[in-house]
Amino acid sequence: MADDEGGPDMISFRELARRLVSDGVVERITHQRISQIRRDDPEGFPPVVQIGRSMAVDYRKARPYFATRRSRQGERTDLKGQPD
Repeated sequence: MADDEGGPDMISFRELARRLVSDGVVERITHQRISQIRRDDPEGFPPVVQIGRSMAVDYRKARPYFATRRSRQGERTDLKGQPD
């Protein structure tokens, strides 16, 4: 957890997925999906730090991002922009 002075609470994408589910922010999510969301939304996704081969993010910034993010489960994004 973060220290008493309010420092960052840096966690891996795997731990982020686990914590988002345990805190009830999302019903379910995988670390692979988090990586995909980061690639799809580089502007809005919280800052990421690479540590070795792992990515880490501050949970205090990631939690509100995922809490307000609109889920697109089942939406066909490959058909967007194509004429009817």
